[in-house]
Amino acid sequence: MSKGEVKEKVRNYKISSEGVSANVDIFKDPKEYVPTYRVTYPKIEKATHAVLDSIRERIVAELAFKTEEILNPEEVSEMKEKFVKSASLMLKKELPHLSEKDNKILIGILAQEALGLGPIEFMLKDQGLEEIVINSSIEPIWVYHREFGWLRTNVMVPDETKIYNYAAQIGRKVGTQITNLNPLMDAYLTTGDRANATLFPISSEGNTLTIRKFARRAWTITDFIEMNTLSADVAAFLWLAIQYEMNIVCTGGTASGKTSFLNVLTMFIPPTQRIISIEDTREIQLPEFLHWVPMTTRPPNIEGKGEVTMLELMINALRMRPDRMIVGEIRRSKEAEVLFEAINTGHSVYSTLHANTSEETFKRLVNPPINIPVSLLTSLQLIAVMHRDRRKGIRRLLEVTELIPSGGLEEMKIELNTIFKWVPSKDQVIEWGKPHRLLKDIKLYSAMSDDEIRENLEGKKKILLWLVKNKIRDIDKVGRMISDYYKDPENALKMVEK
Repeated sequence: MSKGEVKEKVRNYKISSEGVSANVDIFKDPKEYVPTYRVTYPKIEKATHAVLDSIRERIVAELAFKTEEILNPEEVSEMKEKFVKSASLMLKKELPHLSEKDNKILIGILAQEALGLGPIEFMLKDQGLEEIVINSSIEPIWVYHREFGWLRTNVMVPDETKIYNYAAQIGRKVGTQITNLNPLMDAYLTTGDRANATLFPISSEGNTLTIRKFARRAWTITDFIEMNTLSADVAAFLWLAIQYEMNIVCTGGTASGKTSFLNVLTMFIPPTQRIISIEDTREIQLPEFLHWVPMTTRPPNIEGKGEVTMLELMINALRMRPDRMIVGEIRRSKEAEVLFEAINTGHSVYSTLHANTSEETFKRLVNPPINIPVSLLTSLQLIAVMHRDRRKGIRRLLEVTELIPSGGLEEMKIELNTIFKWVPSKDQVIEWGKPHRLLKDIKLYSAMSDDEIRENLEGKKKILLWLVKNKIRDIDKVGRMISDYYKDPENALKMVEK
């Protein structure tokens, strides 16, 4: 084999699930077009596997797990404890010569198979993965890695029935079904993960299962500054805008990071205010000490009943005395109308929209199907656009633009003024123009002068750079530092300067 054909290992690490360890190797094979994600975990012989299958069936029959136990996340740990205890006793009877280490491994594999998705459980524990994809039983599982993109794994699902069983098992956990009559399933799990499944022949190569993993550690402003997604100056400016209740829409293309960016910005909300978030999929994560009520929509059941829409949640949220509202994504006209009516009645609102530039965002908002009247749109102060450079594998804040109303009530117009912009040649987000409306509004609400605003921004920048210097990335620690600043700015800055 020549040097050019040698496999290049780019990453190696360990993961564990149910007490069973697995080794992950990510490597590039010159014979393949995409890198490989290889999981190495304990394999068991056929005879032992037959014993495990028998034990699993007996435990399930003996313990008779109820659907309610599966649906209630509080019961899951208790259910696992019962399972592990019974499995341990049965294994000692069936295979008395097993070592303690091997016993634990077999119990873990049993738990993965009976209560989870078999070897896929290892991938679910890998914090570097965003997506796990089964396209059929005739090709390996694919994964999307945060750093390396799409990777082909060495794991195969043995047959189409197994894929169906995995999908059905996920469906039961959230009270839904996938059948030949209902061959499509979209489920939001209690863990925050999202699962989508399709059945053959709708997906003509075979049954499919796609799991989008919920980020276990939320991104913070520290991460974004460290990764050069934006600068500390821009972050301080947006912090000031959030503090004084400017309304912001975060936009961008698919997988550009707009929801993550929205999440980062909402950590700047003062702790004295009540926050209500409304999403289709639970993605927003805020510090635990904030006054926050997260709500999610609910799809209809198999009889077409029980649906709770985003519009219903938005209308209900306005009766819950929110100071700030976070809305997952603007999609429809009625939702947008309620959202902007909320802004016009004094609520601060933050949301996302699928659009690639500020100009495209504006056009999407004022044209069908969203079709917001320009007179309503004047209450929106800022558009922040995220961009994903697929060639370089980076995400950047593309631009921050303010909306400046002009004209009379009959011919209301909006001018777009870009304040910050990403320059690809320098890979920097630089000041592009001067803010006009935003400074005017902040002065109105805060009574600060230009010099006081500059001093305020410098103070916020010091806090942000201190977080980066000390590598404080935990969502609660970052949130507490921001809250300490709100409580006593002078004391917080003295602490930082020391």
